[in-house]
Amino acid sequence: MLEQVRAEGLLAERRPVLVLLSGGRDSTCLLDLAARISGPDSVCALHVNYGLRDAADADERHCQELCARLGVGLEVRHPRRPETGNLQAWARDQRYGAAAELAHGGDVAAGHTATDQVETILYRLASSPSRRALLGMKPREGLLVRPLLAFTRAETAAYCQARGLAWREDETNASGRYARGRVRAGLVPALEAVHPAAVENVLALAEILRDEDAVLSALVDETLGGRREIELERLRALPPALARLVLQRLADGAAGCPAPGTARRAEEVLALRDDAALDLPHGVRAVVSGGVLRFMRRTPAAGRPQAGTPT
Repeated sequence: MLEQVRAEGLLAERRPVLVLLSGGRDSTCLLDLAARISGPDSVCALHVNYGLRDAADADERHCQELCARLGVGLEVRHPRRPETGNLQAWARDQRYGAAAELAHGGDVAAGHTATDQVETILYRLASSPSRRALLGMKPREGLLVRPLLAFTRAETAAYCQARGLAWREDETNASGRYARGRVRAGLVPALEAVHPAAVENVLALAEILRDEDAVLSALVDETLGGRREIELERLRALPPALARLVLQRLADGAAGCPAPGTARRAEEVLALRDDAALDLPHGVRAVVSGGVLRFMRRTPAAGRPQAGTPT
């Protein structure tokens, strides 16, 4: 595992990296690999104690002991739990927000594995009707790197055992409380009962689709020619599939991040008349002016136009 991760180049000697450390087998494996490849002085760990589980403080102590053993620095955060809202989304925002603050331009490494990849694809397949949902997680997205995507959860456990590294178990991972747990405990075993190579086939399909996505992205680049707008009549003349891809690209650019759901509104966007606007998901607005379609971030304002009405 060490040499394969080193060869992939997501971790490199003396390259600063902040490791997201929960204390579980995957992040424990990742932290040890980072210390061995990048060097302890180039590695720092971030542990977020959300206080959501009885074992949270014990998890934090484990991370402190692990970092002391490996000779890497540790930053611990104790965010205040919100009274309402989606706890998983809040925890994710807290974790990545703290990571962005602490990375100082270096990489941020997450311990996502091939097992996580399969669970992510299956969850998105059920919850998000889009082609992009099937592409899975990338080894690198900006400063975020995932050096363990080629390895299964069983392989990270074997690595830790071989290195004499203990890890913590999060009992909620095996429960049906959250959707990801239901995918792990129910859906994946059901697919393996249908075909013993189900997991490998999902991963192979995602790899094929990512290769094809590169071709489609190049076609969108050619169509837009570096512009952040397109003539509406020209868009209407494109094959429907390409028009959807162009719309999604423009919406993502306006949002500054993926804005899923825009492509499914293609018919509404294409039906806009001149000097009209349409509000779309994720705070994005499609605007037609002078026959040209542009996307922008919408800002809350009194009396702003309703979707699809003249501006």
